[in-house]
Amino acid sequence: MDMFSAEAEGLAEIAKTNTVRVPEVLAVGEAADAAFLALEWLSFERPDKHTEQQLGERLAMMHRTVQDRFGWYRNNTIGATPQRNDRSADWVVFFKEYRLGYQLKLAAENGFTGELQEKGARLLQRLPVFFEDYAPLPSLLHGDLWGGNWSCTGGEPVIFDPAVYFGDRETDLAMTKLFGGFGAPFYEAYETAWPLQAGSRERQYLYQLYHVLNHLNLFGSGYLGRALALTVALL
Repeated sequence: MDMFSAEAEGLAEIAKTNTVRVPEVLAVGEAADAAFLALEWLSFERPDKHTEQQLGERLAMMHRTVQDRFGWYRNNTIGATPQRNDRSADWVVFFKEYRLGYQLKLAAENGFTGELQEKGARLLQRLPVFFEDYAPLPSLLHGDLWGGNWSCTGGEPVIFDPAVYFGDRETDLAMTKLFGGFGAPFYEAYETAWPLQAGSRERQYLYQLYHVLNHLNLFGSGYLGRALALTVALL
């Protein structure tokens, strides 16, 4: 039930920005021994160049919705993994404690020890280096923006299945590049609307590591090599 209520509240958080369309939440609750989330039915169409441009522009607008702290007023999930959203004024502290550090802790509990933990601990100590000349704003994020979590309907983009929190906007962009599903018009439109700052490419790998570690914890050792490769590259 908590997973569904958090998703419903995340969709509502995005909807009130009037930027990127999300499905309307019809109901969330429990019936007998099952929990449910009922959403507006949308007939999806194949995205085209114009739709991708719209998504880039509107995502940049959504990211301009900011608050004074990183995190959110409640925890939620990233896939089936709990996602801590304790509010913090310091992005490095937040990302270390509630993103990379948390996933590394889960990985150790799942038996992924040794080199991953040794190099992961070194990376956690090195995190401030990536932010010496960059101070991200606490932007409203989709949180899990891969190619399977967006489409278009009625000629406009729609996003869904969020893992909402307020964080560095670059994390959403990094996720879009992890598994594909977004073309050049999307990135060009985003950059035109709100250009990324120097160092974004290096931080991209940092933010992708969070999701790769989550996939390691959810789906097993097939993601271990990629997690190690990203960690080594960042070191």
